[in-house]
Amino acid sequence: MSFSKAQELIRLATMAARRTGVTLADIEAEFSVSRRTAQRMTDALCASFPLTEHTTEDDRRACWRLPTRAMAALLTPTAEELSALAATRNTLRVEGMEAEAKLVRQLELKVRALIPAQTSVRLEADEEALLEALGHAARPGPRRAANPSVDEAISEALKGPFLLRIRYRGRTEEAPRDRNVAPHGLLLGVRRYLVARDTAKPAGQLLHYRVEEIDQAEVLAETFIPDPGFNIQAHAEQAFGSYISRAEHGEVVWKFAPHAAAHARRYTFHPTQTLEETADGSLVVRFQASGHLEMCWHLYAWGDAVEVLAPQALRDMVEGHRRGDFPALP
Repeated sequence: MSFSKAQELIRLATMAARRTGVTLADIEAEFSVSRRTAQRMTDALCASFPLTEHTTEDDRRACWRLPTRAMAALLTPTAEELSALAATRNTLRVEGMEAEAKLVRQLELKVRALIPAQTSVRLEADEEALLEALGHAARPGPRRAANPSVDEAISEALKGPFLLRIRYRGRTEEAPRDRNVAPHGLLLGVRRYLVARDTAKPAGQLLHYRVEEIDQAEVLAETFIPDPGFNIQAHAEQAFGSYISRAEHGEVVWKFAPHAAAHARRYTFHPTQTLEETADGSLVVRFQASGHLEMCWHLYAWGDAVEVLAPQALRDMVEGHRRGDFPALP
């Protein structure tokens, strides 16, 4: 058996060790294989792990389950997996999601507690080296100031879902005031926005509250029914960063100069983007989004290597701010 096949078999055994087991459909989706290949993989699973149980579910689907004890020796995490877990925790903290970072830390401690002592020493050394190489151990640069009590309240309310009382100062308000909101999600970007419905305003109208402007947050005992059809991913795609404006939303077209085209092609500027190469070697990027100010912040870093073709409002905003003396592209 080749090394890659052995790795796939271990992956399959790990899936089979789940409480729900693994089906042929699961194998097809996970490994991108045909039904016949999936069947051959289950044959290999049963041959390599004799304790594998083959059953038929109520919906008449075949299912394979492997007792966890049969996988115990193979479930020890690798240094790469532990470093990825630690990197995730640090990234969450940088993003201001302290409550989620604490949960990941708790999971990390539970995983480490299951590792044999003699193995743990070796893994810790390898993990430390990986973290330093990845640059996650100490990431420089500015970060948002976080209010842990506010972040924890938002996290708790989203899990409920519970109504949330926030003390918030709007952009046009001189002082903060209390309001009760029904939280639907968080938009993460240069700024963080809580997507929520103000209970004092018409139903269905979702507003965006900048998290850094929330002075206090209290989880209320009252629950609510989230707006039907709301999807945070689809909602987030209306923005370039984290700011959403119905008035600004529309087609955005940027043209990158030939010398910057290859570099720009490595970026995903927006999930809806399409790319078009022109005869002179330029790259035209099109997408649908709002958030002109956040676009300006990003476009400035490209100097004069990018031209805004549309919309005109964004073109006017960057006009006069395109520089040609930057020594490198973003």
